[in-house]
Amino acid sequence: MWQQEFIWFFALFHQEFRKHNAIAFEVLMVLAVAHLFGFYNPKQLADFLEVPHQQFYTELKDWSVYHVKKMLLRFMVKQAAEKLKPVISKSAATRSRAGTTLSIDNSVMDRFGKLLRCTWSWYSGRYHKVIRGQDLLGIVLTIHHIALPLHVLFCPKQGRYHTTKADLLIFMLTQLKTAFLREGIDITQLPLTMDSAYVSQELRARLHQLGCIDIIIAGKGNYVFTIDAQKWDASTWKKVLMLEEPTWGIDVPSCRIWGSSPTFGSLILFFFRKSTTRSYYLMNFSQRSLRGAEIWHIWKQHHVIECFWKIMKSIFQIRSMYLQGDGLYTALLIKVFAYLLALRLQAQSIFSKLTITEIMRKLRREEDLRDFLVTHFHAPFSIG
Repeated sequence: MWQQEFIWFFALFHQEFRKHNAIAFEVLMVLAVAHLFGFYNPKQLADFLEVPHQQFYTELKDWSVYHVKKMLLRFMVKQAAEKLKPVISKSAATRSRAGTTLSIDNSVMDRFGKLLRCTWSWYSGRYHKVIRGQDLLGIVLTIHHIALPLHVLFCPKQGRYHTTKADLLIFMLTQLKTAFLREGIDITQLPLTMDSAYVSQELRARLHQLGCIDIIIAGKGNYVFTIDAQKWDASTWKKVLMLEEPTWGIDVPSCRIWGSSPTFGSLILFFFRKSTTRSYYLMNFSQRSLRGAEIWHIWKQHHVIECFWKIMKSIFQIRSMYLQGDGLYTALLIKVFAYLLALRLQAQSIFSKLTITEIMRKLRREEDLRDFLVTHFHAPFSIG
């Protein structure tokens, strides 16, 4: 029965958060389950159940932002550790075949409400311009082509600590390293991939100091490199370098070459062409030299985090949850619950060949949300 997947969430809750309000946690779970039936915020679910929506918001306010962040991190780490443990103990070749990487990326949600926390002006890759919204910085574990979120934080524009994305990233990775060590896993042994929005030589040194070994970063066109005594910016090098045809382990035209940067020093550059007109390049910030096939295999997993953002935005409609102030992280927690639950359902044989959208359609056709809530939850509110 698919309903048994809830046992994992409740067992973890009672183990990690016994002292907190059980009813408030059940409200979080009810709202997460409702996503699978097409209700993406408390108001929509309350209208369907014909109960006052204020009762939902009252229960959600019982959680402090500290405990919400703690719960969010613990649930994500527990879920990832469950998938990672059978792989991390195997050989490097097995880990490579599983596509285990830590992908780092940010995504901007357009917002206009003045009472919503962390709403500032950010550059959006989707709109190709600066918009007003909330910027989410996320770290995702990719394994077997699945994205498991490990840490997600809203980027603030003001504050005394961790006010830059580079500082936020180190803070998040440090938290993750500590959390995974409790599970017996050294997360720094996994390759890192990220874009170059906030990369610097200082960040490179801090990542090495943290213990990260393999680091692959997408480069910008305006970075300047000296290659074979010739100094040009990367956009020029992309035009003049001759790319070799696809070879073993590399399914795109590419060129691996040493270069020197005034900012980053000597490093390996990997130029590649994804289409007949668009060329890109990667920078190897690793503590060791990597072959072209190794660089490309690591970077190929990075698109999975883009898929994760699309699922959160389009399928689970992260923009639809308008919780003010500290409720920002409560909304994020509910959305992550829904996503992890969908992944656990997808791992079952009856759902294994279905997409998340198809799973949601199947549940809506075959299950009754009212009956499910009455059967599996207490009654913190009256279901009419």
